[in-house]
Amino acid sequence: MLNLITHDAIIEINLARPPVNALNVDLLRALRDAVDNAVASGARGIVLSGQPGMYSAGVDVPSLLGRDRDGVRDFWREFFQTASTLAMSPIPIVAAITGHSPAGGAVLSLFCDYRVMAEGPFKIGLNEVQVGLVVPESIQMALRRIVGAYRAERLMVAGAMIESGEALAVGLVDELTNVEQVVTRAVVWMQGMLALPSNAMLKTRAIARADLTAIWAHPEALPMDGFLDAYFHPETQAVLEKLVARLKKKD
Repeated sequence: MLNLITHDAIIEINLARPPVNALNVDLLRALRDAVDNAVASGARGIVLSGQPGMYSAGVDVPSLLGRDRDGVRDFWREFFQTASTLAMSPIPIVAAITGHSPAGGAVLSLFCDYRVMAEGPFKIGLNEVQVGLVVPESIQMALRRIVGAYRAERLMVAGAMIESGEALAVGLVDELTNVEQVVTRAVVWMQGMLALPSNAMLKTRAIARADLTAIWAHPEALPMDGFLDAYFHPETQAVLEKLVARLKKKD
């Protein structure tokens, strides 16, 4: 599910769950463990990459649909814990967005320090509303701190998926390059960070990210019941069932 690649003091965690790196419980747990292990092993930076053309298609909806409330709660608990692990990482993380990155894939990138995306007709966005899901405040806040309050509202309420060029223009990503160079550019950016005086860089980073870490330090305390109520709303279930039906026709 993951490929681990060493670039000197930088560990690349490459998502490798064909065909689209959909996020299920096993992949989320593996990602969380990989981040923790990288930190414990002395890595000074992490690059989180996907496959050429696809970073992550987000939540594995077919595996989620049909679960009872406890099963759905277990999944979202894993998702929020993984987001927390990224947000709370004591070392910098770069998202190497190697292609399309809807919904959960885009969410993971919000907790990274920097985002390099493949240029071209690749799309990114929090399109949860389009599939009937509510974007919780803890994730809305993560987007607001990157693109600003008004732009975040417009993107999330519409469930907009935007191409890489627009994503750069609004600040959702920091840099574009051709798809073959995304990881290379992510590593180069990280090398620049690691060339800085470490104590000053890391402590300044911690201060700058204090708003994010204050919310995500205790993911188990995030309000879950309201989110679950919205997930099980009849409208949401109907939209998700239609989505899964479309996906099955493509197979």
